Amino acid sequence: MTATTDSRTPTHKPRPLIDLAISLLIPSLILMKLSAEDRLGADGALILALAFPLAWGTFELIRYRKFNFIALLGLASVALTGGIGLLKLDTQWLAIKEALIPGLIGIAVLVSTRTRYPLIRTLLFNRSVLNVDKIHERLEQGGHVEHFETRLMRATYWLSGTFFFSSFMNYVLAKWLVTSPAGTAAFNDELGRMTLLSYPMIAIPSMIMLMAIFYYLWKTIHGLTGLSLEEIMANNGQESQS
Repeated sequence: MTATTDSRTPTHKPRPLIDLAISLLIPSLILMKLSAEDRLGADGALILALAFPLAWGTFELIRYRKFNFIALLGLASVALTGGIGLLKLDTQWLAIKEALIPGLIGIAVLVSTRTRYPLIRTLLFNRSVLNVDKIHERLEQGGHVEHFETRLMRATYWLSGTFFFSSFMNYVLAKWLVTSPAGTAAFNDELGRMTLLSYPMIAIPSMIMLMAIFYYLWKTIHGLTGLSLEEIMANNGQESQS
């Protein structure tokens, strides 16, 4: 029965470059190149830019029966930006919007520390990434469960810090680059440039921070359990158990 279900639903393979191209790069180029009045105009370019992450997210949902997180965030971001542009709101709202999404995620990570399931378990310490069962078995054998939970909580605070960093930098970048009135071709052009610059200035540093957190978790797990990297990772751990 499991095999039949798998054959009906194609396996979803991560495609970060395609996700970034459709959700960020193409909308940015549309805003920068097609916003002039002799082309699509400011409103038309905003609507077309919004269509790409919307169509991609819908395709992923229908094809693989799962939400594409990057496409979903891209859709929310472009939708809010489109609303600011179409309603010709003050550009201050754009800076607030840029800071809002990562800021809310950072707050959610902090709030999750008061629950039984900190979000770091969902993002990093989960069965799709790590061989959780084997790790817990070794931690219990060595009596290190409480020590590990303390370090996992510390990593959770660091994880929230990466989102607050992103929130702050998004706000600064928006205030610095986008100064033209909303609903104009100049606004769209500045918006496109901001979106392109946000990747090297914000996304890459945030990714490095996430890699550092993952390295910290790996060193913690290795130090407390003695497991090698191959044994800790989910795929290799499952193969060895089978």
